[in-house]
Amino acid sequence: MNMITLRSLVLLVAAAISLAATAQPAEVLKGDAVTEAALIDALTPSPAPMLTRSIDRNAAIATPPKPAKAALLITFETNATVLTADAKRELDIVGRALNTSRLTSFNFVIEGHADPRGSPERNLRLSEGRAAAVKEYLVQNQSVSPERLQAIGKGDREPMNTANPAAPENRRVTFVNMSQ
Repeated sequence: MNMITLRSLVLLVAAAISLAATAQPAEVLKGDAVTEAALIDALTPSPAPMLTRSIDRNAAIATPPKPAKAALLITFETNATVLTADAKRELDIVGRALNTSRLTSFNFVIEGHADPRGSPERNLRLSEGRAAAVKEYLVQNQSVSPERLQAIGKGDREPMNTANPAAPENRRVTFVNMSQ
């Protein structure tokens, strides 16, 4: 095998490994795991990618930054967009984290997700409404600037637990730092 082919193979393998690593679903934060420190850590982008050397001294491999996002198990009334008392308590923590000095310069997408029970159209509307309810709560109750938040619905297209479609983690809200 010549050096160009070997270098290409090394880069392809490294890219595949990094894609597989970033494709793994994040753990869903819920209950006592929802803390300001955990949210700040999850939502703060990592530094610029580092270049590392491979066995071939001429081939540099970029280590991809960690995705700056946090999935939360924000609960709603069944088949509705009304936040529960537990959800409001967790969103108060999210709001405080978003307003810390480490995160105030960033904008976030609030992704609403649904499980596949019901029609895809209904699940999309439900996930959009839930993401909008989270944004509205953070703006009204935690003074997060509305310009920093974009609410979108993902419907049931991105389940976290494919083995159990009705699993609670499939009905979640994910915050994604848009600086990536």
